[in-house]
Amino acid sequence: MLEFEEKTQPGEQAHTSLTLALEQRIKSRMKVTLDDGRKAGLFFEKGVSFQDGDLIISTDRKVLVEIKAAREPLSVVYCDTPLLLARASYHLGNRHVPLQIGEGVLRYQHDHVLDEMLRCLGLEVQTELAPFQPEAGAYIGAGHVHHPG
Repeated sequence: MLEFEEKTQPGEQAHTSLTLALEQRIKSRMKVTLDDGRKAGLFFEKGVSFQDGDLIISTDRKVLVEIKAAREPLSVVYCDTPLLLARASYHLGNRHVPLQIGEGVLRYQHDHVLDEMLRCLGLEVQTELAPFQPEAGAYIGAGHVHHPG
């Protein structure tokens, strides 16, 4: 079984890829099957997460793997009204929902209850199958932190 415990910088062409959903990309230790069928283990320090395009290298330095974000069911809101999009972001963020924020678009893991909440705000919600790349947050690597006002 191949073992990985280090990310590396772009430079060489990856030998294969590893497609992971968000729930897997936030785990630092797990057994996986590379996209070419080989078994591998990820043994990264606690708190390490993976983004689409990250590169990891095997402990023997022979295998370079590119991380790919898997397509997963997402709820998507397209909106050209900044205030309405801000209100939607506020209400979703208040519920600690991971969000992918783009120009005039919000994406979150599909949830029919949240979809209905946004419809009540006057937004149209669609479902799409796509890679999910939520905002990393303001406290990257610091855990979940609340500071007194």
